[in-house]
Amino acid sequence: MSLSLKTNNENGRKLALAVGIYTIVKAILNMILGGGFGDIIVGVFIAAALYTGLQYVNYVTAGYLVYIALIHLPANISHISDNWIYLIEGIADVACAALIFTNSDIKEHFTNKWDELPELFNK
Repeated sequence: MSLSLKTNNENGRKLALAVGIYTIVKAILNMILGGGFGDIIVGVFIAAALYTGLQYVNYVTAGYLVYIALIHLPANISHISDNWIYLIEGIADVACAALIFTNSDIKEHFTNKWDELPELFNK
């Protein structure tokens, strides 16, 4: 079985994949700094989901990134001397979310219909 994913905008797919790779790198960094392995699974899932170009996945991902940044913002600010790297990570999360929300190439990439999902898999 092979996966033949269509893209409606190659540049949008590359940018979306860059955000996905960022989530994996972020998870690895967090694991090194004391997080768990589960973050890497989430990062890989996000990268794969962003690659598909399925409708609304971009908005769900952007919302997730902003949500995570906002949850940790108070602690990161109140302990800025210890958590400055996490504050920078939160800023990067919001920047990635803004890119996903505003970039027209990325928006065009996310126009694959969910009912076309079975057609993405060739036998």
